[in-house]
Amino acid sequence: MGEIVNKPAGQETQQETGPQAAASGPAAGPSTQQKSRAAKRALAKSLVLELALPLGGFYLLTGMGLSQWAALLISSLLLVPWLVLGMVRSRRIEVMPVFTLLMIVVGALMSMVSGSPRVLLVRDSWVFGVLGIWVLGTLATQRPFMLTAARSIVAAKIGEAGAEEWVGRWHHDATFRRHLRTLTAVWGLGFAVDAGIRVVLASTLPVDLVPLVNSLQWLAVLGGLFGFHFWYVTRHGLKV
Repeated sequence: MGEIVNKPAGQETQQETGPQAAASGPAAGPSTQQKSRAAKRALAKSLVLELALPLGGFYLLTGMGLSQWAALLISSLLLVPWLVLGMVRSRRIEVMPVFTLLMIVVGALMSMVSGSPRVLLVRDSWVFGVLGIWVLGTLATQRPFMLTAARSIVAAKIGEAGAEEWVGRWHHDATFRRHLRTLTAVWGLGFAVDAGIRVVLASTLPVDLVPLVNSLQWLAVLGGLFGFHFWYVTRHGLKV
């Protein structure tokens, strides 16, 4: 722990009534723990909505008598307001939500031509397949996926100045670069493997079963990726 330094009488009281005390008052910004909890709540909300909406919508609509094709098409469109609202709130156009929206539209148009519900089921694999290829492609650049993806988390924990210092390690710390490239490769391969599994499931399983199995399979893949990530970060002292 840090050193303990004895202070002259009255000094501690004086400091507590100064700027530090003001920073701990009502006007103070959210603490690191509050930011971390908010980030976890946002992640949980995103997972629930992005999985529960299409999955629940599909089975509800098929239960009401709609065809598999119509139920898949309508349930996939339930994501559109959520994705658009996220970009409106952040006030910026983000690549992945736009790409997902594009895949929803393309998949819907293709399924209208073919009339096959399996075309809609395979559509999800495009998203994760392209994402995996893009993540792996960043390994050849000076800004791999994990360097940019983790920056916002680091900034939430230690502030913008700390995040800039953390990113700056990339330029002079070879071990740091190797660790980030390893994490980037694992996430990219995870997304790519998930895409391949989705294609096999969509092509072989009964259509009614695919949405549920896909959701459970994605939770398993995501859990495995996060589990490895947290273990690796802790094992190699990358926590901030």
